[in-house]
Amino acid sequence: MNMQPDPSITGVPAPAQPKTLADTGLTPVMLRDIMLKTCFRKSVDTTREIAAAIALPPALTQQLVDNAREAGLMQATGTMHAGASSEMGFTLTEAGKARALDALTQSEYYGALPVPLEAYKTQVKAQSIKNIHINRERLIAAMGHLILPDGLIDQLGPAVGSGKSVLMYGPPGNGKSSIAEGIRAALGDNIWVPSAIEYAGQVITVFDPIVHTAVEQVNDENALRKSNVRVDPRYVLCNRPTVMTGGELMLNMLDLNYNSVARTYQASLQLKSSGGVFIVDDLGRQEEPPQKLVNRWIVPMEMGYDILALQSGEKFEVPFDTLVVFSTNFHPNKIFDVAALRRIFFKVLIDGPTQGEFLKILAMVAKKKKFALDEQALVHLLKSKYPEIDNIYANYHAPFLIDQMIATCNFEGMEYRMTPELVDRAWANLFVEEGDIVH
Repeated sequence: MNMQPDPSITGVPAPAQPKTLADTGLTPVMLRDIMLKTCFRKSVDTTREIAAAIALPPALTQQLVDNAREAGLMQATGTMHAGASSEMGFTLTEAGKARALDALTQSEYYGALPVPLEAYKTQVKAQSIKNIHINRERLIAAMGHLILPDGLIDQLGPAVGSGKSVLMYGPPGNGKSSIAEGIRAALGDNIWVPSAIEYAGQVITVFDPIVHTAVEQVNDENALRKSNVRVDPRYVLCNRPTVMTGGELMLNMLDLNYNSVARTYQASLQLKSSGGVFIVDDLGRQEEPPQKLVNRWIVPMEMGYDILALQSGEKFEVPFDTLVVFSTNFHPNKIFDVAALRRIFFKVLIDGPTQGEFLKILAMVAKKKKFALDEQALVHLLKSKYPEIDNIYANYHAPFLIDQMIATCNFEGMEYRMTPELVDRAWANLFVEEGDIVH
């Protein structure tokens, strides 16, 4: 597959636009049927409209239209299109409609033409997450809004830069999820994501607007002309993706999702996260045991590929180019065996803040929410309240307490200022006292 770098659009090589129909890597039958289904479903009738709908250059689309006309599947309408382009319109013949309907019974997929799996593998390799160089400054910049424990960047840096798996563990409420999001932000650049890929005649949709954030491409024609870049329109320029799952994660989400009604496939979660980050939050809260979930990733994490299966049972390899970040409130030794822990490359303890770090977080949150702190109330909090819980601080305490005090101020019509009384009322909602409920 011909790759052309285009720094003006993205930092990774762009997939080159096909110059011939053969360059698409798809069979003439698939090309024809997807075009016919698209025309039937979307009612597009000019070459440019059809080209935009099937993500193919207009010149090649015109070849498809001409081939369909020769086969008696399409015909010119005999009138110029009403648009400013004054293009000739085309419509499906009765034979073309019949062929489109027959093709739809085999697969409801229509729209952007898929990219062959082998071509997709080449693109994934060119924009691999392992190619990203993340230094200390870049990681700190992505997490500048967080108060991090001393030495944490020293541990996270090599983990993120390696593109290998990371396990973050520690008590709840200390920012593991926020740190995982910061890791994604540190990646920074964009990649090319195909609308769909093709294997063995089957179409698997990959682009998912929930996972993939499309970015606007450069519209400067002179820049494109100078760089001599013509990007394959079957790809969408996106931020490096982030898939975040929590307690809802099930093993079947890691396999192809087959829609038996539409007879189409949707990519697995880890395939959608290619080139980006897959965050498994709250590991240990899922219905599936943590050991079982991690076992599913052992081969992909070590070998760089995953094995998926079609409805027919045929298995095939797809790239596994994902930084997997596990986050758990449980101690690793209690949820994994030694073999699983060995295969998770980095283990990072995310512990609670010190008293000094807690005060920094409190001051930062108070400033953001325009809530005035008070020395007497702070002393009351630190000397009277935290000893009740053995002076164990958590990152979530500061925003929780301030939000509670703000809610009370709003209700009572008080100014936004910390007082010992407000601290007591907020603290009462921070924990639930032990005891039985008497009925």
